[in-house]
Amino acid sequence: MLTKIHANYTVSISQLRRNPQALIDKAHGDIIALLNRNRPTAYIVPAETFDWLMELAEDIELSQIIEERKNEKIDAVEVDIDAL
Repeated sequence: MLTKIHANYTVSISQLRRNPQALIDKAHGDIIALLNRNRPTAYIVPAETFDWLMELAEDIELSQIIEERKNEKIDAVEVDIDAL
C-alpha cells in the first residue's frame, strides 16, 4: 500500500527523541512527517504555519455562516428606518 507523505522531511520517532529541537531547526520552518515503521503517524508543524491554518479554518467557518445567513434573507421583514 502506498502512503502519501505531505512533507519534505521525515523523521522516525527514535530520531525525534534524541534531539527534537535540532530536527525542527534543520527543517527551517518546513513541516516534518513523523514516521512509525515507515508510515506517517503525525506531522510536526511550525507554530507560524499552525496559526495560519487556524486562521484559514476560522475564515472558512465564517464564510459558511455568511452563506447560511444569506439564505435567511427570504424570511426577513422589510422595515422603514424612520418608523423605528
